[in-house]
Amino acid sequence: QVQLVESGGGLAQAGGSLRLSCAASGRTISSYFMGWFRQAPGKEREFVAAISVITYYADSVKGRFTISRDNAKNTVYLQMNSLKPEDTAVYYCASGPRGTIARAGVMTPSGYDYWGQGTQVTVSS
Repeated sequence: QVQLVESGGGLAQAGGSLRLSCAASGRTISSYFMGWFRQAPGKEREFVAAISVITYYADSVKGRFTISRDNAKNTVYLQMNSLKPEDTAVYYCASGPRGTIARAGVMTPSGYDYWGQGTQVTVSS
């Protein structure tokens, strides 16, 4: 059984930093796409970043956020710098097979088959 457990969310001031972690079990993350999505109140879930052979970023976070993974720990990270109030959302970790993601598109939530429970990130101005 695949489980994804996020941690590291919390409250930060604008311009500050947070690092999110996603610990995976039941699946070797290096063999799959691993992504981060976020959902703000009243909005649809949106793509933030993903990693497979290379990394992918939404335009809104490019240059501020960095996705990485530690294969030995089977954990994916999202380093978030220069945070803005508009980054406030629940952040979700997701995993999907490479073939499925390739067909659906890395930014499409439906391509990912396992999701974490989410972690709240709140950025104050």
